[in-house]
Amino acid sequence: MTTTGENGAAPKGTPVRHVAAVVAGNALEFYDFLTYAFFAAQIGRTFFPSTDPTSSLLASLATFGAGFLTRPIGALVIGRLADRAGRKPAMLLTFSLMGAAMVGIALTPSFAVIGVAAPVIVIALRLLQGFALGGELGSSTAYLAEAAPPRRRGLYISLQYMGQDVAILIAGCLGVVLSNLMTPADLDAWGWRVAFLAGAVIVPLGLILRRSLEETLNAPEQAPTAVTTGRDYRRVAVLALAILSSATVASYLLSYLTTYANSTLGMPASLAFGATVATGLAGTVFDPVGGALSDRFGRKPVMVGSWTMLTLLVLPVFWLVEQARTPLVLYGGGALLTIAFVIGASAALAGITEALPKRSRAGSLAIIYAVSTAVFGGVTQVSAAWLTKLIGSPMAPAWLMMTASVIALSAALGLRETAPAKAA
Repeated sequence: MTTTGENGAAPKGTPVRHVAAVVAGNALEFYDFLTYAFFAAQIGRTFFPSTDPTSSLLASLATFGAGFLTRPIGALVIGRLADRAGRKPAMLLTFSLMGAAMVGIALTPSFAVIGVAAPVIVIALRLLQGFALGGELGSSTAYLAEAAPPRRRGLYISLQYMGQDVAILIAGCLGVVLSNLMTPADLDAWGWRVAFLAGAVIVPLGLILRRSLEETLNAPEQAPTAVTTGRDYRRVAVLALAILSSATVASYLLSYLTTYANSTLGMPASLAFGATVATGLAGTVFDPVGGALSDRFGRKPVMVGSWTMLTLLVLPVFWLVEQARTPLVLYGGGALLTIAFVIGASAALAGITEALPKRSRAGSLAIIYAVSTAVFGGVTQVSAAWLTKLIGSPMAPAWLMMTASVIALSAALGLRETAPAKAA
């Protein structure tokens, strides 16, 4: 895998192992962050015991949301580091911090053992995770954009989301295995900890891989990627904020399907975890499809077509899932919604990244993404659970997702085309 200049000259290539190191590291960081969501019910009973299962779940989901509070701080601090010192040191820092937090949560004693100190420690570690992840996406996405041949930027940048979906897939598969091999009591007591420690085992290898990266910050641009005027920059920032905020809501509602199937629809955990496998597999396969399509047809057409389909599918799919309450419908419906979502999301991330100037790309993208997730990521799953209980309808998450899809679609229409194949 090498990069090629616009005039046919061949600048220094980017080895496959370097791109893989960025994608794999990002995948592991999101595996750690999202595993908490998949085991929210078990973690809630471990650190937030209550006679009311819903209250315990809400407390656990609220702690999941705490990890979003420090994302903007991490984005500001680590994003500035990436734009000044380089992408490589920023990515090494985020990976180290995330690994430490991952091990810490896995080894924290339960509420029954150390009392109120247990939830306090877990919340502190979630804040550390959020700080680290706040700077990860901007740094690693900037690296992928700068390492890619101009006419394949969409594909390269889509590997960012593919890595996240690989993480979802692995976490889901591990959840299925654990929930089928263990009793519910064992899963609550220590089974969920296995999922965290499994990710921590890979941390040393990830650090070794990232240490071998070649810096891209000072490498010459192979083709223009960004607007330069202040007015255009502000416009891109506003539209990007709307798109990434809406995408955050849709993404975390898809991640919520496992908890939704278990806690709302009453499906056993061994079957509910299959929803994570289905959505993770669909995302892994179709993330690069979205990136490749956007390289060929442009970022805007892919975003608009994909999210129009998502808007039309959300309500019928959730209705079928709620009515049938069978694994086949749950998995198929989750996969279908995921495909409609991720194809547009990959195109959107490529378009937003290209529209930001290189001198502030990592920091700007990190801050926009962190603010989006801080405001909406932490409250989405709690809101879905609370709204479901308030109105007494399992269709509540569907209405939230459809609203997010409409907003993302509207904002996508306002973006200018940035794909080199179409923008010239």
